[in-house]
Amino acid sequence: MASPTPSRGIVSLDQWAAQIAALDNPPRRAPITVGRIVDAALQLVAAEGYDALTMRRVAGALHSSPGALYAHVRDKAELDDLMIGELCSRVTLPVPDPARWMAQVMDVCRQLRDQYLRYPGISRVTLTAAPLSLDALRINEGLLAILVAAGSAPQYAAWATDAAFLYLAAYSVAALRRHAEDAEEHVDDKAEWTERYRMLPPDRFPIIRAHTEELTSGEGHDRFDFTLGRLFAGLTPELKGQPAPHGKEQS
Repeated sequence: MASPTPSRGIVSLDQWAAQIAALDNPPRRAPITVGRIVDAALQLVAAEGYDALTMRRVAGALHSSPGALYAHVRDKAELDDLMIGELCSRVTLPVPDPARWMAQVMDVCRQLRDQYLRYPGISRVTLTAAPLSLDALRINEGLLAILVAAGSAPQYAAWATDAAFLYLAAYSVAALRRHAEDAEEHVDDKAEWTERYRMLPPDRFPIIRAHTEELTSGEGHDRFDFTLGRLFAGLTPELKGQPAPHGKEQS
């Protein structure tokens, strides 16, 4: 009896033989590496939030055991630092341009903010311990380079950069709280806040009652841009009356 002619879509004999051979030789599992651990951790945070992150959960995502992870990552704190370093590595730093220094600073800060917002709650890591990775220090160096090139005293540039990092982390945490889908009892609707302010007795809260619209104003990231813009605007030499570091006069 003649062999049937393979119809379109049937695998070739070589492919068929390879599938049979694979029955006794399953594909090798990819080795555990630091990069795979960090990628799995970030995927978990993106899907479920930072609070869901544990070494056991990461190990499960990699079809491995927690012990295998500890051979590459010392503990959860080191994993946190590695994740922040990975996010910082995705930020593009410009060549400092004194004519565009404010736009450059804001762009760097917005990039880092957007990375934090992609991974809900991860910015809390930076509020409890300063990131130690070289990728995180790279962001610090980049902002300092922009500010110093623009004429800021290095000490002021350092202090403002530290404050900006703290604000970035806190803002990202607050944004997560504001947009949490399960936070049904959390009051954050602009119209509701406006109504609550207008219910206050004017004799005890005269300014809030008189400026309710201003207090509830702002769309998107307007307040983020305003706060960091004000923070960095005071660093240029044009600012009058700025005290010099350690009592020294600025040149």
